[in-house]
Amino acid sequence: MGKYGDHLPVRGYRRARYFNIVKPWATNLLGKAIMELRSEKVEKYLKSLLGEGITVRSMAALGENADDRAQKKCGYGTPIRVEYQSATGELKSAVLHTMSPSHFGHEHMSDRAQILLWQRDTFNRLPRHIRAIDAGTIQTGGTPASLGAPEEFFLLTEYADGAGYFLDLERLAKTGVLTERDAARADALCDYLVDIHRVPGPDPELYVRRIRELVGHGECIMGIADSFAATAFHPVNELRQIEHLCVDWRWRLKGRTHRLRQVHGDFHPWNILFGQGTDFTVLDRSRGEFGDPADDIACLSMNYVFFSLERSGRLEDAFEVLFLRFWERYLEQSSDPEILEVVSPFFVFRALVLANPLWYPNLAETIRRQLLAFSLAILRQDRCDPRRVNRYCGIDV
Repeated sequence: MGKYGDHLPVRGYRRARYFNIVKPWATNLLGKAIMELRSEKVEKYLKSLLGEGITVRSMAALGENADDRAQKKCGYGTPIRVEYQSATGELKSAVLHTMSPSHFGHEHMSDRAQILLWQRDTFNRLPRHIRAIDAGTIQTGGTPASLGAPEEFFLLTEYADGAGYFLDLERLAKTGVLTERDAARADALCDYLVDIHRVPGPDPELYVRRIRELVGHGECIMGIADSFAATAFHPVNELRQIEHLCVDWRWRLKGRTHRLRQVHGDFHPWNILFGQGTDFTVLDRSRGEFGDPADDIACLSMNYVFFSLERSGRLEDAFEVLFLRFWERYLEQSSDPEILEVVSPFFVFRALVLANPLWYPNLAETIRRQLLAFSLAILRQDRCDPRRVNRYCGIDV
């Protein structure tokens, strides 16, 4: 079974998380070299947080061997698994997260601090989410501390065993064989979203903000569109059209404040860890504690489309079964048919991420073009029809 963090590095040609995309300008922006995080400094911090008697046994970037002798330093944006022994002799693990500067609205230290402090505040309020333990700063010289003259911020969370859900989808893409467990896991994820989406949000203005950020935030549609300029695939005309249509959608959606609900905010297969059967843990909720349920639904279900496009150039077979099963179950259990009237720009946000070479550098250009066609087509519909995905992608049915 894989471990927490297997989803973080690029796996073959697969996904590169934005906080691991370290550009040459990152250290120039900070005006300093990448910081060292040494075990003795982390141990001192843990003692101040958890009490004396803590001994750090190993530190390693997630996905690597936990060998402290080899892990002398770690750059910003690389989650570090810290294995330590408590005063009672019990061996425990935690994960120390930092963020890299990037042009997704993370250029300033205060940008990165905002995200990590928000995560510290909200991770523990979402069912099944990995728990946050602490947030603090890394001082000059690479010493973790609670606050002072910060050089960077960090988040400390619990460590969780599990296999990333994306591994299930990779297996399906290779074999095409849909198992009972695949169906049961899709149902479990759907039911989880139905459950968390029952919790209403406290302030209608939070909905207005989330819709505004969906279109204009550095992590969302306009920020992702801008990031294509750093790649060889830069479809300017299509991106311009998508942005114009999304602005229209903002005005269409921002008044639907009655839809504000508890959300995860980044519910994709790399943020879902399955244990045995249908038991799972979620990671890295993002961008807001409350929003539109369409965000979570589009985020997960778009990956069924994506893996199927990679496999055969269209949504079909096992992935089509999962996609339609997921949507039909959610519509039935949530009693939210209105979601079909609002989901289009949320789908577009996810489609732009999937089409972007920064995340998927070796994806065929034909699939990138299909994802852009999907985006333009679905934005031109007043209501999404999940059964028309192939038509939205420009595929003859």
